[in-house]
Amino acid sequence: RPLKAGSWRGKSDSASERAQRYRVGEHIHGFTVQQVTAVPELFLTAVKLSHDSTGARYLHVAREDSNNLFSVQFRTTPMDSTGVPHILEHTVLCGSQKYPCRDPFFKMLNRSLSTFMNAFTASDYTLYPFSTQNPKDFQNLLSVYLDAAFFPCLRQLDFWQEGWRLEHENPADPQTPLVFKGVVFNEMKGAFTDNERIFAQHVQNKILPDHTYGVVSGGDPLCIPDLTWEQLKQFHATHYHPSNSRFFTYGNFPLEQHLKQIHEEALVKFGRIQSNTDIPKQKLWEKPREHSVTCGLDSLAADPSKQTTVSVSYLLTDITDTFETFTLSLLSSLLVDGPNSPFYKALIESGVGTDFSPDVGFNGSTREAYFSVGLQGIAEKDIDTVKQIIARTVDEVIVKGFEEDRIEALLHKIEIQLKHQSTSFGLALTSYIASCWNQDGDPVELLKIADKVSQFRQCLKENPTFLQEKVKTYFKDNPHRLTLSMSPEEDYHDKQAKMEAAKLEKKVKALSEEEKTQIFQKGLELMALQSQAEDTSCLPALRVSDIEPRMPFTALETALA
Repeated sequence: RPLKAGSWRGKSDSASERAQRYRVGEHIHGFTVQQVTAVPELFLTAVKLSHDSTGARYLHVAREDSNNLFSVQFRTTPMDSTGVPHILEHTVLCGSQKYPCRDPFFKMLNRSLSTFMNAFTASDYTLYPFSTQNPKDFQNLLSVYLDAAFFPCLRQLDFWQEGWRLEHENPADPQTPLVFKGVVFNEMKGAFTDNERIFAQHVQNKILPDHTYGVVSGGDPLCIPDLTWEQLKQFHATHYHPSNSRFFTYGNFPLEQHLKQIHEEALVKFGRIQSNTDIPKQKLWEKPREHSVTCGLDSLAADPSKQTTVSVSYLLTDITDTFETFTLSLLSSLLVDGPNSPFYKALIESGVGTDFSPDVGFNGSTREAYFSVGLQGIAEKDIDTVKQIIARTVDEVIVKGFEEDRIEALLHKIEIQLKHQSTSFGLALTSYIASCWNQDGDPVELLKIADKVSQFRQCLKENPTFLQEKVKTYFKDNPHRLTLSMSPEEDYHDKQAKMEAAKLEKKVKALSEEEKTQIFQKGLELMALQSQAEDTSCLPALRVSDIEPRMPFTALETALA
């Protein structure tokens, strides 16, 4: 049901008001309160805590919203493209110590009243969120999520099923050839046939090449078969630890109950470790770089001779500088959003290409944000033309700036979005703060959007060329600039298939007869496991008595226009 802004203000004791009674330094179930901040424009109170014995971070957002949300997030920083965080995300959902049945998330769907359940792997974190309106259901789901994240079974057969394995084409016939199989392996093979995704992946890998952003966190199909079961278990031990975790809860359920359950069911069983998952700052380039990559031909392209993509990307600021990040995100919108934006007029209306290049605009999901702009659907000979248009547009913006009414319209849009709070507001919040919090930025600062808007207006008032100076600093005078072009190759997919075949041949050649027999036996074992009926009685379920017999009444106000 839609939330009505300010609908709780008439109540004497809202969730947000109750949360304001917590005091800094207060100890609650193994946690210590560090900060209590009211954010009136979002009708919420943010309570920041830390876990005494493990150092786990916790943010509770108290708000009079019945759709309560939980998420746990781990900083996952792979240093290769084997897809270890992605495969781990799949494998932890194959059963845990308390709930050993496979895929407990899916099995909980008909035992729960959840409004959302999922898991996500980003470039540098993995996030497990759920939401529900029922207090007992919240406790049930929290128990399943905590056990899956901190105490998964991580069985070898699960790794083979979800990650990768060698298996006979027909698992029941040892005479059929051995091939690569696996859920993530096949998922990423599919992803790597999408030219837009290939291009966006290359932009990130090449503008931030020195650390975890230089690899494919989801996994490169040609690298996935290099991952071992032992490496997966080791990655879990070092990354899925409370000392490397961030907990988030949202809504009107009591915070104490959440803290008690999280402490008793998970955190009390751990000590503190040095997680060593910090991401260092990217070393800045002294001069711009250019790269060219290839992709597959698009048989459905309107003009087969125009299948090249080119973009120019600029490294911006550290995302933990929340005001600078807000300013640059807003600047990005002014540059590329809508038909009146400078880059739309210069690039799209030029007719040189069919559309903006993939991932155009501001990207704030990495430790340092970056901005990309370019065109797809161009002829290869027009690469230089596009680069010249981009450089010329930057120069023009520095001289002319932006129309005042466009800036005002954008600020107005941000302010209106604050008022429009949907039923999935908690999920939107956890996604919004995830990247900055992951880099040890202050998530509470991020929530104070009205303050950012006021500060931005003040900067513009004091210095009318404020935005033009940002364009000059980050675009004109920035040597950390990447020009990436991607052109199709007729035999691209054949080359990929040959590289995979060579990898397979090398793996098969290294096998002894005994290992081949084991692979056949394990294939049969996995097939039997997948087809057997499972006992789900270990999973928690709601009883009829746990459910409110009446629907909550929503009071409506009728006003004559």
